[in-house]
Amino acid sequence: MSQSDKLYPVEEAVKAQKALRAYGEQEPETFPIQAFVGMISDEIEHLRKRGHCDEEIAKVITANSDIEITASEIAENYAPPEDRRQPHG
Repeated sequence: MSQSDKLYPVEEAVKAQKALRAYGEQEPETFPIQAFVGMISDEIEHLRKRGHCDEEIAKVITANSDIEITASEIAENYAPPEDRRQPHG
């Protein structure tokens, strides 16, 4: 496997970033709603294709995190595939 073929789960990337920010005595990184929904737009697209509505998606997010988000915020800030930067699995 070449260096460019390495893949890491998001949980590991978050752990590494959190450790680096703590080591550098930085506050945890925060994201505006637009950036957050942009980051999860791949998952939103997948769930929509499986028949889930934005209200259901918002409920999953709020039930499993400290993030409070509404279906309308998801709809307003969703990034369509052509607006996303890089593909990932």
